[in-house]
Amino acid sequence: MVVSRRRPDPDPGHGSGISIGGNNNAPLQNVVGQNIANIHQSASLQGMVDVDAVRGLLTAFRSDVDHNAADLQNAMVLRAMADTVDASLVTPDAPQVGTLRGIAQALPALVAGTVVQQGGEALANAISGLVS
Repeated sequence: MVVSRRRPDPDPGHGSGISIGGNNNAPLQNVVGQNIANIHQSASLQGMVDVDAVRGLLTAFRSDVDHNAADLQNAMVLRAMADTVDASLVTPDAPQVGTLRGIAQALPALVAGTVVQQGGEALANAISGLVS
């Protein structure tokens, strides 16, 4: 006769918690815990971005900046950066890598805490992916 032991279920504690996850094969992040708020997820797209994807994000970012210009202290700077990215992408075989890298590094700080933060960060990530 075989006698098996049943393992007790782990005690979940006081509260069910939240689990957001995935595997390590995709750009996902795992978050486990209680009372989690203001979670932002981003993924690096390095090596997987083409010029057309950057242009699409650039168009959406420009639209967001134009729509929210009254609420942005640096709308003129953001428009100038968008124009510079556009000009740098004119030659798809040889975009101005140094200029694009500088914009990709500066853009997240300029859009932090603004209504265009998500679009600006997505554009910066795409530019980084394009020039890497």
